[in-house]
Amino acid sequence: MIVLSVDSSSNSATVALVANKSVIGEINITDKKQHSEVLMTMIDSALKLCGLTIDQIDGYVVSKGPGSFTGLRIGMATIKGLSLGSNKPTVSVSNLDGLAYNVITHKGLICPIMDALRGNVYTSFYENSNGELKRLTDYMILSIDELITRCIEDNRPVIFVGDGTEKHRSTIESALKNSVFAPPHLNYARASTLGLIGINLLEEGICDEVDAAPFYLRKSQAEREYDKKMGLE
Repeated sequence: MIVLSVDSSSNSATVALVANKSVIGEINITDKKQHSEVLMTMIDSALKLCGLTIDQIDGYVVSKGPGSFTGLRIGMATIKGLSLGSNKPTVSVSNLDGLAYNVITHKGLICPIMDALRGNVYTSFYENSNGELKRLTDYMILSIDELITRCIEDNRPVIFVGDGTEKHRSTIESALKNSVFAPPHLNYARASTLGLIGINLLEEGICDEVDAAPFYLRKSQAEREYDKKMGLE
């Protein structure tokens, strides 16, 4: 099986091709350009560089969030179009899962954190269970203080990974002496990582329904402003 994997949920746009559970090609761009302007070009380039055509793709993997509202919609719309046009299955994977998978060899608590603004982070807790990534909690949005409290209660060495580490590292380090941090190149959910997770799901027959949508964990800025105006928050 050959899958095309895409993530455009953050500042990085990333495209990868995974075949037989091995990464055969990947393109990553972190730039000020709009993902809508570069994503299809990246897909086309990845296919050409790997000597493949779109007809040879057996399935698709895409990030379902959390992350940028606009970025998630761009990625999912692009992959849905390719999937429907070729009648090939798609599966969406949380980029929190992807971030955790980046550091799966850690012996202890694995904690991906993505910046959710206002002192909050998107997160979930994981561990390595006999070489497999095991998610221990729901996907959550927590204040950094709540996150630290939960890590203290777990009482295991913890590794943090994701774009939230840069913003909150000093706070975490001062509160959690047994914490370590992933290197910068692992702090975004690479399309190759999502592809490796997704290809296993597709081979098990797990795929999205046509009307699958991103999950955001929080309302958009426009929705929050409307709720505030209407006295709903």
